[in-house]
Amino acid sequence: MPTGTVAVVAETEMTPQPATDDGFADEVEFTARVEGFLADHCSRISDPADDESEAHGLVRTRAFQRALVDAGLAGLTYPTQLGGAGLTPLHQEVFTRVSAGWRLPNGPLAISHGMCLPMLAQFGTEEQKARYLPDSISAETIWCQMFSEPGAGSDVAGLSMRAVRDGEEWILDGQKVWTSGAHYCDFGIVVARTDPTLPKHQGLSMFIVDLREPGIEVRPLVQMSGARGFNEVFFSDARIPAGNLLGEVNQGWNLAVSMLMFERVSIGAGGGALNARRGPELAALARDLGRATDPVIRQGLADLHIREEIKGYIGQRIRSSVAAGRVPGPEGSIAKLNGAILARRTRDLAMSIIGTAGQAWDDGDPSSDVAARWSSFCISAAGMSIAGGTDEVQRNIIGERVLGLPREPDPFKGAPWQDIPRN
Repeated sequence: MPTGTVAVVAETEMTPQPATDDGFADEVEFTARVEGFLADHCSRISDPADDESEAHGLVRTRAFQRALVDAGLAGLTYPTQLGGAGLTPLHQEVFTRVSAGWRLPNGPLAISHGMCLPMLAQFGTEEQKARYLPDSISAETIWCQMFSEPGAGSDVAGLSMRAVRDGEEWILDGQKVWTSGAHYCDFGIVVARTDPTLPKHQGLSMFIVDLREPGIEVRPLVQMSGARGFNEVFFSDARIPAGNLLGEVNQGWNLAVSMLMFERVSIGAGGGALNARRGPELAALARDLGRATDPVIRQGLADLHIREEIKGYIGQRIRSSVAAGRVPGPEGSIAKLNGAILARRTRDLAMSIIGTAGQAWDDGDPSSDVAARWSSFCISAAGMSIAGGTDEVQRNIIGERVLGLPREPDPFKGAPWQDIPRN
């Protein structure tokens, strides 16, 4: 699995490698192998970023993933019979560490590999794993997740999309919103309500859906930056096979919590472009713009370096836990909240270094590409505090599940979902 994802160790049949005091027997050789691969297929984080279309990006992503497969570096901790490399969590950690300084063209796989792949590996049937994992690992198919609805954002358990059993099929009706990447994805994992007579957390189920099937319509949402990364997805009498149920009927909330934790770990503790260390790039930018001697800028860069180091240690701890087969717990919320705060600090420091050029620039200016790229980052940085659960939701989880603080009162706790007032 490439960096930018969270590795999950499924049950494997692999030969244990003799460990050394500080790693595994072939760590030096494996490190050199990863470095060689990245040098052949990627650019350094410090190099100028490519300005490419989404279509070209998908082509690059799939080509990069095929190259990883050919090199035996895709799905590092997944079994070989399911398309992985059958290696150890230590190999994954080495790959993550070595690739931290490289720009990997795997952005479109952040959800597909960071959320959907580990869910399929952990909760899928043997038939589902055999069918879906190899193509997912190789990026022959790309996946998305569909939770949020117009009336169920932070309160995901309040969703109203229905799934009704009809013989050997399920019929899905409803709407999802803010679905990242649905317009280029092949499959998705969706949560729907299968029993409205149960309390809202108990009547949900999770399904695998083929987005190309009749009755499913994807409509892109245009953002203020002109980007079209989010989508609405409409289900109108969409029929899916009964075998597409993931997990058990009415146990979807437990799976949804696990998936949200994988998402928060991927956002807050993963690798790749989303979680790349920006400190070195901003330090180089400060030198190029003659701001490196400014004491306030220098202090900001030092603070960013320290916080990125701390974030790296948080990520390493969580990835090791996940790779050992444990579903992330509230530590995923700690990583996610920390990542969101760090993104905003990075945004503020970048704008301090660039100055007014980060808000308005001349297209003919040689530095316009740099200004445009950092401006785009700054516009998107605030989204880190919303995606995967708001900062307030993360603080509630940390307060209740880490600090042991009392839960917020819920006057409808235990009531059937159909009896709860809704807009």
